[in-house]
Amino acid sequence: MQTRWIAAIAVAALSAASRLGAQGNAQCATHVSGPFGGTGAVNVCNAGVDGASLFVPVAGILVAGGNPFLGATGGLDGFPHLGLTLRVNATQVVIPDLLYNGAGTTVGVKQVLLAPAPLIEAALGVYRGTANGNFAFDLLGSAQLLPTKLIDDLHIDINATRLGSVALGLGVGGRLTLLGEGMLTPAVTISVMRRTLPRIGVGDVLAGDKYAYASDLTTMDFRATIGKQLGPLELGAGAGWTTYSASAQITYVNPISNLPEPSIFLDLHDSRTVVFVDAGLALGRIYLISEGGIQAGKDLHLVTTFTDNDPSARRLFASLGIRLGI
Repeated sequence: MQTRWIAAIAVAALSAASRLGAQGNAQCATHVSGPFGGTGAVNVCNAGVDGASLFVPVAGILVAGGNPFLGATGGLDGFPHLGLTLRVNATQVVIPDLLYNGAGTTVGVKQVLLAPAPLIEAALGVYRGTANGNFAFDLLGSAQLLPTKLIDDLHIDINATRLGSVALGLGVGGRLTLLGEGMLTPAVTISVMRRTLPRIGVGDVLAGDKYAYASDLTTMDFRATIGKQLGPLELGAGAGWTTYSASAQITYVNPISNLPEPSIFLDLHDSRTVVFVDAGLALGRIYLISEGGIQAGKDLHLVTTFTDNDPSARRLFASLGIRLGI
């Protein structure tokens, strides 16, 4: 008799665990309950939570790109040398179907676009280093330019710092030249950048979407580069990783009651490795520069499948810029 009771309890526990696992994200399993609970409501909730997780590294690569100072292959030769770059990063962004109603766990595509992210970069020489430029140090800064009406379905927090209709994200860091460039040897540098973005949202339930997610973003970018100048050409390559931290808010409409549910708030953390190559052409003090790179994928163990948007796949990105040396 006792054995039967133990077996029954074990079966019940496994059944409950199975139901919880099927519901997916813990936030949604406990958030949707009562007479308006059900699989459809949980699925829409999961889409919002998973969408927020999926968006963080996409926004992160648009902010950071590869080289923290596009095309630079070594130190700036100390104070008061200054470099200013107008740069545009780009990668493919897939906007999911925001009218998804919780039928199944696959969310379709609303639009696919090549999203541009313009920014202004600056580097200020602080220490010129030894005779060969070894241990030269430069301060780095960036201002991310976020046009508020550039892409449909993306919106910027109304409280974000703005310059006219453009919201701003800021970055600060430093770069150390471990090995200055010689006749036969390349320059080798390492750098760290901290960047912040205001809250960026995807979708709007008040405008008719069934779910939406928004988050701010803080990144820490660690990079190592190697580069060489060959006459007017400036060639470089590098690798590194970025850590992401975000505070997200998810809102969604319950498909049963057709009313918005209370928002879900969660902290998101991720990290990705990147590799990149740069090529620049010097025209006096002006450099025309391009960059191509790859951000590694990672399995986020999402409950929702987003068509044409696999987080475990590698992501290509590119940058174009024009730099002025002073």
